[in-house]
Amino acid sequence: MTFLEHIPGTNPLPHPAKHPRAKGIGILGLHEGRTLLLALDRIAHARAVAGCDLEESKIASARAAAPELFYTRDYAELLARADVDIVAIYTPDAQHGEHIERAFEAGKDVICTKPLVNSVADGKRILAAARRTGRKLLVGQSTRFFEPFLRQRAAFERGELGKLELADAHYIHRMDWYYAKSPWVARDTDWIFLGLSHPLDLLRWYLGPIREVQALGSRSKLGLEHGVAGMDMYVVNVVSEDGRLGRALGHYGVHELPSARNCIELMLYGDAGTSLAQYHDMRYVHTGAGGTEITEDHLYAGRHYYFGSEVHGMHYGEFANYAEHFARADRGRAARARPRARPGDILPHGSRAAFGARAPVGAPRAPLGRDRARGRLLARARWIRRRA
Repeated sequence: MTFLEHIPGTNPLPHPAKHPRAKGIGILGLHEGRTLLLALDRIAHARAVAGCDLEESKIASARAAAPELFYTRDYAELLARADVDIVAIYTPDAQHGEHIERAFEAGKDVICTKPLVNSVADGKRILAAARRTGRKLLVGQSTRFFEPFLRQRAAFERGELGKLELADAHYIHRMDWYYAKSPWVARDTDWIFLGLSHPLDLLRWYLGPIREVQALGSRSKLGLEHGVAGMDMYVVNVVSEDGRLGRALGHYGVHELPSARNCIELMLYGDAGTSLAQYHDMRYVHTGAGGTEITEDHLYAGRHYYFGSEVHGMHYGEFANYAEHFARADRGRAARARPRARPGDILPHGSRAAFGARAPVGAPRAPLGRDRARGRLLARARWIRRRA
């Protein structure tokens, strides 16, 4: 008896031969990190070699899926392995600073899930460690690597929208399940890092440096019931340095209406056209010749690659795409338009480079900051800059 590996009508799941110098990835945190562990079979330039978690049940689940890998509960053992070139970190937000610094000191490059950090102190800590060790880092902003957003970016870079005038992004999702899974979320971080990092990142990707920020926040009934320390509803308006406008919206206690609004959406309004990218659905909607509206729906064809034909919230495809992007960039195979990464660079998270196309321009820096005065938080957010 065999399992069905290809669903008729979907894109076949790729299992390319590994490059002779494929980067070995050790994964820290095997809940969300298990997704990357399995997704690495989809790409050629990186491979899973090791996994680490404090919980034996998480290790057991990963080992059942990939028994050939090395597993440990001791992070130091993972860092000591010569076959680990890149450490992929999927641990609670407040631990990222320590875990990244230790990886850098062990001579490893790093992929870290978003948010990168949730304090200015940890931001300074990892930037200093990167400069000291010459190691490189990619922030796993998965939305950039999801199919509709890849298509939207490619069309934007081809000039199909003309000059961008307004960007409108949101991430709205009911998070009671997340509080149950990870109780630390309510007390040790803030939704401005956890959820709002998606739409904020999208604004920065398209608008570049931001000149002015207005931010409002509040708590939903669900957030109050779970004792959130910060806010779980945000509205953020921004003005870029060149005068373009953007808005980011986040609501994490919402009763969702997915047919009206997808979980994550980005609307781009240009002087020559408009486009919309959606997640969890895989629709890319854009204006065409004569003002027609064109919808590209990749859900059926792409659900096996991106979701593993599981719940439409898994991240197999995005994680595979950004791991391939980082591994290739680290080997000097990034797009010709971007200068070669140099020791100590903190690489911008990109998009189309995962597929051999031109890398995105104007990639944002990772947001830092801690909630002290909510209205000023974003205005004072500091962005880790790539250093020449």
